[in-house]
Amino acid sequence: MTNIYILEKIVRNAGKIMLGVDGVDADGDICAKSGDANYVTVFDVKVQNYLIGEIKKVFPDAVFLAEEQDNDPSVLQGDHCFIIDPIDGTTNFIRNYKQSSISVAMFSGGKAVLGIVYNPYLDELFSATEGNGAFLNGERIFVSEKSLSEAVIGFGSSPYYKEELGRKTFDSLFSIFMRCADVRRTGSAAIDLANVAAGRIDGFFEMRLSPWDIAAGYILIKEAGGVITDLYGKDMDLSAQSSVVAGSLKVHGALLSCLKQHRNRWSWL
Repeated sequence: MTNIYILEKIVRNAGKIMLGVDGVDADGDICAKSGDANYVTVFDVKVQNYLIGEIKKVFPDAVFLAEEQDNDPSVLQGDHCFIIDPIDGTTNFIRNYKQSSISVAMFSGGKAVLGIVYNPYLDELFSATEGNGAFLNGERIFVSEKSLSEAVIGFGSSPYYKEELGRKTFDSLFSIFMRCADVRRTGSAAIDLANVAAGRIDGFFEMRLSPWDIAAGYILIKEAGGVITDLYGKDMDLSAQSSVVAGSLKVHGALLSCLKQHRNRWSWL
């Protein structure tokens, strides 16, 4: 059994922790983090601890960038660095919305070599390894080839940064909406990026995400034949927060063009 299949099994088992939750107690299970509407539950921590413990059995030298811990970005240069989001879409999870995922990526020497996104509610596991393509439950997937006018575009609202990024996001979204077929928001960036890789949606953008939101989707999209960059069209630094634009070569370029009209007014970029 190769490493990808071992890691897929670990991630699927971690999903059972999420599926076993019968309601989240607002008084005992949830804590607020910095930012607007930014929460962590005891189950985020439980899933993360499980993943780290099981991965270290396979890779004893593994190091981690993970959402629910203090991090040293320099570990990304290690041979077996895992970037983990134990529950991407925590607000969805708290509300039993069933659009939450586990995201695990492995980097070696700062380069993405493996990515897994798992939605346990649908039992959908997206996976990719460098040079071997992207898959959904074992079936090969590819980004779509629609033009922007035909496209459905996913987006993230950067809800933790409403005061700074809310107006910029929705001004940009309106410009894109008027040029595409429709827009979607799931509340899980990892799921959105996986859906771009699968051709279910044709593109995605968000003004600010953390490495654990992006890392697995980053390699999924690349291996599915897509393009994923920041708002400048540059490759992302996955040791830090970044803006994200993703899609096929055609849609990615069109999204960058739309966003550039607004980006020139944004002092933060």
